Amino acid sequence: MNALLVGLLLLASPAPSAGVREPGTGEAALRLEKGSIARNQLVAVGKDVIIAGEALGDVAALEGSAEVTGRVEGDIVVLGGDVHLGSEARIGGDVFVLGGMVHAEPGARVAGRMVSYPTASSAMVTLVEGPTLGLGFTSPLVVGAKLALLAAWAALLLMLFAASGRQLLETADGIRREPFRSFVTGLTGVLALVLTALFFSAFTGGLVGVPLLVLVVLLGLILKLWGMVAVFYALGDWLARRFLRRRHLRPLNAATLGLLVLGIVKFLPWVGVWVWTAATLIGIGAALSTKFGRQEPWFELA
Repeated sequence: MNALLVGLLLLASPAPSAGVREPGTGEAALRLEKGSIARNQLVAVGKDVIIAGEALGDVAALEGSAEVTGRVEGDIVVLGGDVHLGSEARIGGDVFVLGGMVHAEPGARVAGRMVSYPTASSAMVTLVEGPTLGLGFTSPLVVGAKLALLAAWAALLLMLFAASGRQLLETADGIRREPFRSFVTGLTGVLALVLTALFFSAFTGGLVGVPLLVLVVLLGLILKLWGMVAVFYALGDWLARRFLRRRHLRPLNAATLGLLVLGIVKFLPWVGVWVWTAATLIGIGAALSTKFGRQEPWFELA
C-alpha cells in the first residue's frame, strides 16, 4: 500500500459523520487529570483521550476523539474522531485529524500545523502510513500494524500461488523484463483511478456514484494485491540467482524470500515507505500490462 493508493481510498471513503464520537461519550476514556504529568506517548485505541494535565510526548487516539484543556508538548494524532481544544489548551506540536474535525475554542494555542481530512479512511491510513502522520517509527502501534500486514501478505501469497501460480509467474516475468515500464504503467494507472474517483465524486449522484466508486477501489486493490505478490517473486528469484547462486528455487520459496526482504525494508524510516511505494507501482503496472498474467489485450478491436 502506497501514498497514491491511499489517496484513492481517501477520495472513495464515505463521510464519517455518523461514526464520529464526541469526547467523553466513549467507555473508559483515557484521562490525564489536571495537575498530572505524562512523560511518554499516550495512545488510546477504540476510546477517547482527555488531556486536562500536561503531556510531554505525543497524544494519539485511534477510532476515538481527543479533548484537550491542558498542555501537550508533542503532536496530536486522531484517526476516526474529532479534536476539541479548550480555551486553555496549549499544543507544542502539530494537530493531525483524519476522519474527523478540529474544534478550537477562542484562546486555544497550537504552535504547529492543524490538518484535518474529514473523509479520510482512518483505519487504512493508520495501518499504511502511521509514521508519516506523527507516530514514531518505533511506536508499538506502528510496529504491530506492520507485522500484521506482513502476516497478511504471507497468507495472500500462499493463497494466490495455490490458485493462480502460472499467471503470477507471467506477471513476474513482465517485471523482470521491463521494470521501468511497469513503474510508469502503474503510475499512470493509479492516476487514472484517482481521476476516475474524483469524477464519480463530483458529477454522479449517490445511488450511481457510490457503486462506481466501490468498483474503482476494488479494481485498485486487486491490482495492488496481485502485483505485489508478483513483485515478491521477481525480487526473491533475482536475489536467489544473484547472491545465493540458486537457479531453480521454487516459486513459493522465492516469493517468500522477496517478502522477507521487503518486510525488513518496510521497517526502515522513510526508506521503507518509498521502496514499497515504488514496488506497488511496479506491481500494478505489471498486472495491467500482462492482464493478470494472461498476456492478452484488455479490449478486443473488431
